[in-house]
Amino acid sequence: MHQFGRMLLITIMTAWLPGCAFLGGMHEFAAVCDYERAWESALDTVKDRSVGTQDKDAGLIVTDWLEIPIPGRTYGLFGREIAESKDRSRVTLRVKRLNDGGTQISFIEERQSWVFRGGSRLFGWAPTDPSANVMRDLLNRLDTKLKERGCSLASR
Repeated sequence: MHQFGRMLLITIMTAWLPGCAFLGGMHEFAAVCDYERAWESALDTVKDRSVGTQDKDAGLIVTDWLEIPIPGRTYGLFGREIAESKDRSRVTLRVKRLNDGGTQISFIEERQSWVFRGGSRLFGWAPTDPSANVMRDLLNRLDTKLKERGCSLASR
């Protein structure tokens, strides 16, 4: 019975762990700025990507998936190279009016890797952690765009 309990725990943990890629949560910042300038700054922050959702009234911007080649990724016991190794990334930004006249801006990158999955579909997309470089780049670009409009950014 002890062995069964151990196997059950391993199975549960294996099923639960992919969800951990999303536990980082949104990065939230308060902008000393009116909503209009904060919205335009947020849009300019992701102008290098195709935007799939742009709802100013709801304060929501979601980019389309952007595929990023990742050469040299391997899989399996023998370390076979994945021929079309890639990640894909999309960014969600939320802009919200605050009662004090400021604006809250939050963002997150959702990232997936093209990985060996086995079974009938040998390869497929699987969640992975957001890229620290992408998150840092988004923060730097947002800060720059806000400053260009006479605004400032403060961590919440």
